[in-house]
Amino acid sequence: MADNEARGTVKPLTVWYNTKCPVCDAGIRHQRSKLLDAVKAGRIEFLDINLQPDALARFGASLDDIRRRLHATDESGRLLVGADVALEIWRRTRGQGWIASILGAAGMLQLTRFAYDRFADVLFAWNKRHGRW
Repeated sequence: MADNEARGTVKPLTVWYNTKCPVCDAGIRHQRSKLLDAVKAGRIEFLDINLQPDALARFGASLDDIRRRLHATDESGRLLVGADVALEIWRRTRGQGWIASILGAAGMLQLTRFAYDRFADVLFAWNKRHGRW
């Protein structure tokens, strides 16, 4: 454990997601259960953007942006979006770091981001069509 973490000064990875999307909600619930120790220790948190729609306005992220793709802020306050959030979650999940290593590798990262974005676009349109706002 790093000195900062031992003193409780490390900010968590804060993941913002759309709980009204059944696919997003199920995926985050699954990951949260795998990260229970980190959640309890305050090293990662998952928040519903629908409860604080302007939470990431300082980054220029709209509510629809966050409903379309995962958004997160890391320990340094940097904004992560889309596939980069998924990769960071996998890095922090015991037994899933290998997924981040493969999909986040230099030759794969652009393909991973492209695939994530296309899936997110389809899911966003599906949710919108079904009135999940």
